[in-house]
Amino acid sequence: MLAQPKLNRSNLKDKQKPLTNLPWVMKQTWNDILFAHYPVKKEILEKLVPEQLPLDTYDGVCWVTIVPYFTSAMHLRGMPPVPGMANFPGFNIRTYVTLNGKPGIYFFSLAAGNWLAAYGAKIAFQLPYFYMNMNYKNVKDFIIFESEKKRGAQLLCHYKSISSPSLAEKGSLEDWLVERYCLYTVSKGIVLRADILHHPWLLEKAEAEFHENTLLSSLNIEPASEQPLLHYAKKAEVRIWPIVKAVE
Repeated sequence: MLAQPKLNRSNLKDKQKPLTNLPWVMKQTWNDILFAHYPVKKEILEKLVPEQLPLDTYDGVCWVTIVPYFTSAMHLRGMPPVPGMANFPGFNIRTYVTLNGKPGIYFFSLAAGNWLAAYGAKIAFQLPYFYMNMNYKNVKDFIIFESEKKRGAQLLCHYKSISSPSLAEKGSLEDWLVERYCLYTVSKGIVLRADILHHPWLLEKAEAEFHENTLLSSLNIEPASEQPLLHYAKKAEVRIWPIVKAVE
């Protein structure tokens, strides 16, 4: 495992620096993260992403990513984790945008296996969160991830790492996809941004088998290829800042 320095404001790269001087409000750990990246034609996403958020492309191609993972030790600043709310599986579906030179993520949908966490995040961060019953378990070398079917969306898959971890090469597609440290959303025509801080991703190559995956079709997103680019990350300890206006 590569050694990483202590994370603080003084040693942050520009693309990681928070927009606001307010302190972070939430901390959590993401575990056993799968990134399933799909190329998607820009004209499809232009119909789905708010016009205030310019879509990013890499070599002229847009990407949409499905990300299943397990959240642990979630807690608000200055408070311990709340029993029954701190640990749960979830997934998100996202694409990539840049505003005022700051690359970030736009979420089409986010699901959490804890109804209180889903409701709280929906209200606090103005995001399209919803509760979905899910199962997550580690069986031998595989992560088994299963969700119920809801709103036409269901994810049943298992996945595993097939390489040692490494940092994404600067300027590579992998770097472009994962090294983003904020999320954007639009509420009542106002662009909002929440900053997210963690160490650069240590990515591993992955293999996955999808027994059921209707997450993209439920959003009317047709990928240019049914074979995703896959990455796995073991863990990321994350701090989250409050959501604020992205543009004054």
